[in-house]
Order: sequence, then C-alpha cells, then structure tokens
Amino acid sequence: MTAEETEGISVLIADDQALVRAGFRSILESQPGISVVGEARDGHDAVDLARRRRPDVVLMDIQMPNLDGLEATRRILAESGDTAVLMLTTFDLNEYVYEALRAGASGFLLKDVPPEQLAAGIRVVAQGEALLAPSITKRLIQEFANAAPVPAAPPKGLDELTAREHEVFKLVARGLSNAEIAAELIVSETTVKTHVARVLMKLGLRDRVQAVVLAYESGVSVPGRAARP
Repeated sequence: MTAEETEGISVLIADDQALVRAGFRSILESQPGISVVGEARDGHDAVDLARRRRPDVVLMDIQMPNLDGLEATRRILAESGDTAVLMLTTFDLNEYVYEALRAGASGFLLKDVPPEQLAAGIRVVAQGEALLAPSITKRLIQEFANAAPVPAAPPKGLDELTAREHEVFKLVARGLSNAEIAAELIVSETTVKTHVARVLMKLGLRDRVQAVVLAYESGVSVPGRAARP
C-alpha cells in the first residue's frame, strides 16, 4: 500500500448531474484509501468547496452551468497548488482536451471510464503525476499541428537545460513514459526520473502535462517540422 493510500486521498466531485455525482461517490467510497469530501453542482460550488475542504483531487466536469469546469479549474489552481484536477467529460473532443490541459488540469478522462481506471487515475494525480494517456497526447499534438505558427521566443529557463535534459524534454513532449524514455536513451528509469524532475524545476512546470503544452506552444517540439535547436 502506498503512502497516499495509507493517509487517504480526499476527493471533491464536481458535476451538475446528481445521479452522476452519486455514481462517482459510490465507486470511490468502495476504494481503499479514497474518501469523498464533498459534491459540487456547478463551477462556483466547486471553487467554494475546494477552498473550504482542500481536497487532494477534484473530479471536474467540463460542461456545467453558471461557471464551467475550465474556469473553475483555473480559479482552484490559482488558490491552491496542492490540489490536482482530473477533468471528466462525456465528449471526446480535441478542444476540450486542449483547453483542459491549458487550464492546468493534471489529467483527462471520459465519464464512461471503468471504475478501476477512475480510481487509478485519482491515485496517479494525487501523487503529483500527470494522467496523460498516449491517445490524449496524440490528440493534443494534432491540435498544435493545426494551430497558428508558434511564437519565436523560447520558454524561460530553456537555456538552463543540459543537452540531455533538453533531449528528455522533447521525449516527454512526445508523450513517452519514463520507461520508454529510458529505453530510447539507454539509461535507467531512475536516471530519467531525475532528468524529468530537473526539467520541470528549471522550466517552472508543475507536471508532464504542462511540459507537453509548453513544448508545442513554444516550438521546442513541432509536429511535422524539425524542432527548434
């Protein structure tokens, strides 16, 4: 059992449908080490409850009345860097993936995800990691491929990266896991974890999701074109 499971992971559920909230609560409360500390029916409720309950993870529906999940996510993360947001939606659409990650979400899942994957996703983001499946990464990359030309200015802190860290940064942007990066660079996973941690620290990023977004927005990695030196 991990430290997170021993101490318990607190979850806030934000969805405008009562039946959906009840379903998620039932699933999560049957999982060891996970407790539901509140339910929000719209974005305003989510922001207020997150401020008062300080959950480890917020399960956030994207489409809600009064204040949508994207804006609620921005406000919650602006107030607390200790809370992770896992976005949920019934729609598998590019713009939702892109905007959710831009808003600072640590992961993105469809509402019909199997219960065990939902629980696993919560544990992943509660540990400070990003839940960025390869299929989501591919969609995100395609979104950037169809976007306007990238700005000329490189991201702040890029010049502080070593050659190997820059290489790792580009592999992270491709959506590779630590194990895949280790295999490609012929190094250990522990070494990769160290490089990834240094990349995030030097670039001022919270997790791998932000690294992917930054890499493509800044032109460090560009689909269909050579990456900027």
